[in-house]
Amino acid sequence: MFADLSDKLATVFKKLRGEARITENNVKTAVKEVRMALLEADVNYKVAKDFVARVESRALGAEVLASVTAAQQFIKIVDDELTETLGGADYSPKIHLSAQPPTIIMMAGLQGSGKTTSCGKLARHFIKGGRSVLLVACDIYRPAAIDQLEVVGKGAGVDVYTDRDSKDAVKIAIDGVAFGKKAAKDVVIIDTAGRLHIDEALMAEIINVKAAVQPHEIFYVADAMTGQDAVNSAAEFNKTLDVSGIILTKTDGDARGGAALSVKEVTGKPLVFVGTGEKLDEFELFHPGRMAGRILGMGDVVSLVEKAQEALEGEDVEAATKKAMKQGFDFDDMLKQFKMLKKMGSISGLLKMVPGLGNALGDQKVDEGQLKKVEAMIMSMTPVERRKPAVINSSRKKRIARGSGRSVQDVNKLLDQLQQMNKMMKKMGKMMGKGKNPADIMGMFK
Repeated sequence: MFADLSDKLATVFKKLRGEARITENNVKTAVKEVRMALLEADVNYKVAKDFVARVESRALGAEVLASVTAAQQFIKIVDDELTETLGGADYSPKIHLSAQPPTIIMMAGLQGSGKTTSCGKLARHFIKGGRSVLLVACDIYRPAAIDQLEVVGKGAGVDVYTDRDSKDAVKIAIDGVAFGKKAAKDVVIIDTAGRLHIDEALMAEIINVKAAVQPHEIFYVADAMTGQDAVNSAAEFNKTLDVSGIILTKTDGDARGGAALSVKEVTGKPLVFVGTGEKLDEFELFHPGRMAGRILGMGDVVSLVEKAQEALEGEDVEAATKKAMKQGFDFDDMLKQFKMLKKMGSISGLLKMVPGLGNALGDQKVDEGQLKKVEAMIMSMTPVERRKPAVINSSRKKRIARGSGRSVQDVNKLLDQLQQMNKMMKKMGKMMGKGKNPADIMGMFK
């Protein structure tokens, strides 16, 4: 998401880099191009108009600083205004947990928006925080909706309350909440029926569910791929239900980003979570400043560090690093690295969080299938071979190649890569032992 918008904004900034200072002429040209970029990204017309008006006003009234260029100053203004449009620099997403459990959360949205999967992702979010969760299946219309929620619940590691004999969504919701209280659950998440469009009968039903269970939070699930349709639907649901926040799904696709940039301004309700992939762990709390940074190609180092900390939880990183620098990696170590990478999400998504790489990658996808091929070769090795790669001779290479469906050349390449990695780690270890500056150490790998 945002690849096209990021590219177009980068072009605007590039043109300004040749300017010594901000002037009325170059500002007017720049904001006109920014406005076109926003409209092409399917941003709501009024939102785009107000945004560029604020940018232009600030840019023309800006005090020119001697230490920054016109481009740097303009980027800072755009960054500030993007952050404000997305929710504000001070906004921090929070879910208000009830002092008397369970906290009841109702999920609403159109069919196909990813609502049921988002129930599982939200459940995983609470599980990671040490909360116990119950999912309640209130979609009694869509074929296999209950089965899907059960599958999602199993994947998330949470219980699912169902009543396949009932055709009364309100009763199921009431009984589900009662079950959650009896089971001492901290959070009960109600999956309501998805709508193909704003349907009066189904809207009446969800109003009755809300009245019956008095949810603490109501989240509208919006599909980023549907652009302004998602924003318009969110506005309608908000009028009916007074939702507390928006969950934006499918942000890893080729959506133009208009929904994310418009929904807060149009509905007045904040984005709370974004779905960043298909896996249940690919779900993030929404931070306006971080998202603005990604749009402008500045990366999102904070989110990247948080993902790494989560993946490394329970790992003795310092001991592993010392071992690698002294003795080198073995293939068991490599498998651990792959496991941690998988915990952090898609590699393409991670690389886009690195400053400078977001725009360079665009919508390109990293071939993560290569990791699976390498993993297959390592899994075809014996425990001794993984710990002591030096024992892998010609006959062992042939067996590993057969077992993994790869060629002997692939196995040789993998062994060479491990050897090169260990050479670098040992060099780094020696230089750090001599008290070398980390910048000097990194310079030897350029």
